[in-house]
Amino acid sequence: MLRRFLPAFSFIVLFASCSSIKPLTFTNNKQTSGDNNKKEIKFLNISSADNAKAEAKELKKETHSSGTQTVKSGETNYSDRSSSEIEKASPLRRKYSQLMNTEVELVQNIPLYQSIDDWYGTRYKLGGTTKQGIDCSAFVQTIFVSVFGITLPRTARDQYKATRHISRTELQEGDLLFFNTIGGVSHVGIYLKNNKFVHAALSGGVMISDMFEPYYVRHFIAAGRVTRLDGTSSVSVNP
Repeated sequence: MLRRFLPAFSFIVLFASCSSIKPLTFTNNKQTSGDNNKKEIKFLNISSADNAKAEAKELKKETHSSGTQTVKSGETNYSDRSSSEIEKASPLRRKYSQLMNTEVELVQNIPLYQSIDDWYGTRYKLGGTTKQGIDCSAFVQTIFVSVFGITLPRTARDQYKATRHISRTELQEGDLLFFNTIGGVSHVGIYLKNNKFVHAALSGGVMISDMFEPYYVRHFIAAGRVTRLDGTSSVSVNP
């Protein structure tokens, strides 16, 4: 009797196995469809890139005619003048904006940074006053004569006495920072921007450092502002 139903049973098993093959066939069709969609998407992206280039050309034309870059809703609007200023910035301005980690537009006192650049990297030498070696107070003295036309005392201690002491929150480009490194007022530097100051350091010669580095925080004494004979600040001199 078992032999009698065996053909029918085999037919049922074969039918069931076909139902498991069907989803596999469907899956393969789906993948093929997906591949076609991907090809279409790729074609659309190429078309979008061409459109973007065309839009960019139109924006460029509008920028030259109006002087202001047109941007889409929700994006930041930058003036053409601002972007061109960055592109046209001199190597000197770009160099010191990077060293101070600040915007290139803020590097404006070109005589100051040119004078600093003339000495940048000069090795430290106690008592030195030349490109062969210079100490901190001689460096500050040299910069003030060449940039601000002011003659400061020779030592850091006397320069400290010649300044009006101010809070660190009042610091402006050209103010002085005083430190106690070997006892008393023994080190001085010129404040620039963004908490950075330039000085002749024992470790690296003429360089730019951050006043909030742990070492300088521990040894900081005061900030001082040099005033002219007429009572005006030296930092108010226009570049």
